[in-house]
Order: sequence, then C-alpha cells, then structure tokens
Amino acid sequence: MKAPYYVTLSVLLLFQFKIFAQQPNVLIIYTDDHRYSGVHALGGMDVKTPNIDQLAYDGISFTNTYLMGAFSGATCIPSRAMLLSGKDVFHLKGKGYVIPEQHQTIGEVFKNAGYYTHIVGKWHQDKKALHRSFNSGASIMGLGTYLVDHFRMPFWDWDETGTFENTNAYLISYDDKGKRYRRAITAEDKKGPFGTEKDGPHTSKVFAENASHFISNYDKQQPFLMYLAFHAPHDPRQAPKSYKDQYPEPEVTLPPSYLPQHPFDNGHMYLRDEKLAPWPRTKAVSQKHLSDYYAAITHLDTQIGYVIKSLKESGKYENTLIVFAGDSGLAVGNHGLIGKQNIYDEDGIHVPFILSGGAIKTKGKQIDNFTYIHDIFPTICDIANIKKPTDIQGKSLLPIMNEQQKLTRTSTYHAYRQFQRAYRKGDFKLIEYVRAKNFDKNKGEYYTGSRVTQLFNIKKDPWETQDLSFFPGYAELIKTLQAAMKSKAVALGDKKENIPGEQYDFWDFYE
Repeated sequence: MKAPYYVTLSVLLLFQFKIFAQQPNVLIIYTDDHRYSGVHALGGMDVKTPNIDQLAYDGISFTNTYLMGAFSGATCIPSRAMLLSGKDVFHLKGKGYVIPEQHQTIGEVFKNAGYYTHIVGKWHQDKKALHRSFNSGASIMGLGTYLVDHFRMPFWDWDETGTFENTNAYLISYDDKGKRYRRAITAEDKKGPFGTEKDGPHTSKVFAENASHFISNYDKQQPFLMYLAFHAPHDPRQAPKSYKDQYPEPEVTLPPSYLPQHPFDNGHMYLRDEKLAPWPRTKAVSQKHLSDYYAAITHLDTQIGYVIKSLKESGKYENTLIVFAGDSGLAVGNHGLIGKQNIYDEDGIHVPFILSGGAIKTKGKQIDNFTYIHDIFPTICDIANIKKPTDIQGKSLLPIMNEQQKLTRTSTYHAYRQFQRAYRKGDFKLIEYVRAKNFDKNKGEYYTGSRVTQLFNIKKDPWETQDLSFFPGYAELIKTLQAAMKSKAVALGDKKENIPGEQYDFWDFYE
C-alpha cells in the first residue's frame, strides 16, 4: 500500500533533519592583510588578540599556511578567489577578479548540498559569482563604489536581482544626537579626508553587528554557511582612539626584519602601498605604521569576540565550525617595505589559519604541514561531509587532522607577478628576482635587466634576516633548489613556451 503524501513528506523531512543535525554550521572569518604574526597566540608579538587566541586554544592552528601568490598588486583579489574556488593562482581566470561559472564556489557547493548561505562584508570578485554563491547577505562592500575609509565605507544590502547598482550604495553616519542613519554618498565624501569614529561606525563593527544579528535570528532547519569577510586590518589602518591608545608609538617593538630601506629593487618597489610611507622608513615611521596596524587588529579581534558570543548565546556554537584565516601577509616596515607585494613570509604570504568552534573536538593542536589558502575549501567540505569539486587544486587537510596521513605536500611554490618566485623545501627557502629594463620596440624584447637570488633558513631565521646565498657552502643547495623550483613551475603551469603575458614572463627574463 502506498504511504499517504503527508507521511512520505514527514519521513523525508525527518531524514533531511537528521542529515542536517550531523552537519555543522560553517562560519568563515576572512581578514584582510592580516599576517601570521598578527595573532598573538601564533606569532608571540605585542599585538593583543584575546578572542582569536581563544580560537587557537579551542581548536587547531596551522602554522605553515601560505598564499601561493598573485598576479595583481591587490593580492587580496586572487587570495579570495583561491579561497572561494579552491583553485591555485595558476588556474584562476586572469587575476582572479572574475570567478567563471565553471569554477564552483564554496557558497555554491554548500547551497547545492542544502545549506543556507549568507555573506557579510567584503566581496572582491564579480557580481555574478556573488549572486550565485549566496542566498542572502548584509553590509556588502567592494562592489564598485569605494572610499578608502573604514569609518565612511559604502555598503550594499542584498540585491535579489544580483545587479547591486552603484546608486544603491549608502554610508552609515551619525546625526547630532549620535544616532545612526543611512545617507547617500556625496562628492565631498570622495574628497576626504579620512573619517574618525565621530563620522560613523567602523567597518569591522558594522560587519560584526550584521553577522551577530544573522546568527541570533537564524531559525531555519538547515545549517548555514556564513562568509564573514572583514576589511580590517587593511589600510588606512584606522581604529577608534581607545584602541590606538593601547599602542604608544615609541613603545612599539619592531620585528627583527625591520630595515629603513629594501636592499635592492625587487621589481615592483614604487606602487600604491609603498607610497603610504616615505623612504627611508625610519624607526619612528615604522613604529607608527605598526602601532596603527596593531590597533586595527585589536579592534577587529573585539568584533570577532562579539560574533562568537552570539554563537554561544544562541546555542549554535557547539554545532558550528569556525574557520579563521587571513588573506595575505603585510610588511609594515619589514625589510624596508610597507605593503604585501612580495613573497617574504610575514611581509606577503604567511597567513594565520585556525579551525575552531564546537565542531572541532581537538583543542590547542598545532599542525606544521605546508598548506595553502586554497586547501581550506576542500577541508571544509570534508568536515561537513559534502562532496567537493573534483577539478580543484586544493588538498583536504582532514586526513592530517585525523592523523591518517603525515604530509599534504613537501614543498611550496610562490609567485608575484613577473618579478618574483620562491620555493620552500624543508628548512630552506629560495627567492629569485628578475627586473627587466629598456624595452626594444623594434625587437619586441627587453635587452637589459638584473637577477637577484636570496636563500634563507626559515627554521632558524623565520623573519628572513640573514641571506645565505653568497656563502660558498650553500652553492650546491642553491643549484638543487633552483632546479626543483623550475621543475615545480613546469608542473604547476607557471612556465610555458611561447605564451605571452606577465604570468609567464618571469622565466623568459630569468633564463
């Protein structure tokens, strides 16, 4: 006898609920220009991050997670594309701004598996990818209208049509009585100067409030995936005065790799990020930037604390996987640099990555395996028991976490535009630079330039202060690493014959 419709439906719903009950909510917290040592529990620096530290104590920290590289000075664009698609930098479309339909995003995969997907914060990719990845969103930024100001940042509400017109962007300001209100963006706003906490709420606060509101009011049966993408601690390194006051500039300790100026032209020395401070970068200049950086991070940490509190108060914490990661490193005075357009560890590619929340039962564990940002996607899929795309380059870290496997990879490879390449194997890291000059229009080629080689023992010298490349005793090691780097370039698709474009130009100049 055929079961009545309502009985069949009830069984299906019960079955569906059981599946969902076994799958965790997923909260991805992605921060901007947040280097590994920008978390106190990880790097041991003077920055105060009690809430992120607690995530590390309550979960699993990956101590060797890296951005593979970028073919854009705005490294956060490819970084976010890699996180969202699981693709490595050589398999992105162009520089990563567009995520084509054939590249499934985290949001799409989880939405197709029955999750409710929601975004809060920064979006650096195309609007079509945004619209197909999430069911809803709040206080989205970065969709066209942009002010370099954390206190006066344009936001968008979720747009069901996916158009996110510039005319729909708004600012949040305070009236005479200190009450918030929305207002249109004016020409005066675009002129500056930077705002302060008197002009409006900080981006980190806005994002945290909207994320907390979503969590506290979420009442659907299916689990959710939230992508909470903060803009901090990206410049301008702004924070409320009470946070800045925690880091008096003369008292800020500079890292071991501080230099007033980089020792040579790395190929891309004069660009937006590097113009944020004068040359030479005196100790006072670097202390100011680091003080501002730490203040923005500590303010960010407080907002993350509010979001975690909302998980606990709503009863959702125990069944939530919290993923915390940064999108790139940042120099802030290291090696005489200010930005992230390089492939030194802390200055450009070494990022924090923590898995925590009630869904992670292992507490306070550190994993030293070489990992990339694009490994996060397949790892989350495996933890949530969701089928991951078969065409991604990222590797699931769940076998490492469960101690079923010892290594994911034995080396890492990094690229920054056509200027820099790095290869890490064991304790040692090789960095190679090329700088071409004087383009011959008749021949269509560069006819002069320079090459620089660096070698660091990262195990003994994590801040990369002692270049070993000129010591005779390391000559054979350098040759071995150079050969391995070239082989890896071929395997990854970084080195191709007769294909124009900066993605491949490095090897033309290098050889």
